[in-house]
Amino acid sequence: MDRVEPEVLARPNREARSEANRYAAIRVTNRYSAPPRRAFDAWLDPEVAGRWLFATATRPIPHVEIDARVGGSFRFVDRRGRETVAYAGQYLEIVPERHLVFTLSMDPHPKVFTRVTVAIASQAKGCALKLIHENVPRERASYMEGRWTGILYGLGVTLDSMSAPFHHEQE
Repeated sequence: MDRVEPEVLARPNREARSEANRYAAIRVTNRYSAPPRRAFDAWLDPEVAGRWLFATATRPIPHVEIDARVGGSFRFVDRRGRETVAYAGQYLEIVPERHLVFTLSMDPHPKVFTRVTVAIASQAKGCALKLIHENVPRERASYMEGRWTGILYGLGVTLDSMSAPFHHEQE
């Protein structure tokens, strides 16, 4: 009987280690005063998502397409002067109010597909959201972490504006 040393089996080859080191996983969490349903719906409603998802504080996304079903796709297109930036992907899992998983490709790397998981948990007041973005090229990980932090801040601002009471101005 041939004996194989366990550490030899557990040690990945140099190529596998090199490949694994090329990518990072980003984790960002946030809490919102909005109920889980509203936070979840904000990801799939084109009008609402265009205000915060991939948008900035001064510029909502002008073109949003969302086919909110497993196997459905999304596309956000932003125009910055003469430059067009597109974010696209496909929904892999949708569990209302709790869980959303989708692929994501972004310009300038439209053929690099990453995976984003959004988990929403009910809290005593509102909800907690945990986002994990996997397979991010390591050289873009810091930028993407900052970008997701800003995007999730924008989600909070959007959710807060949706819950604010509407006041008619006195004439």
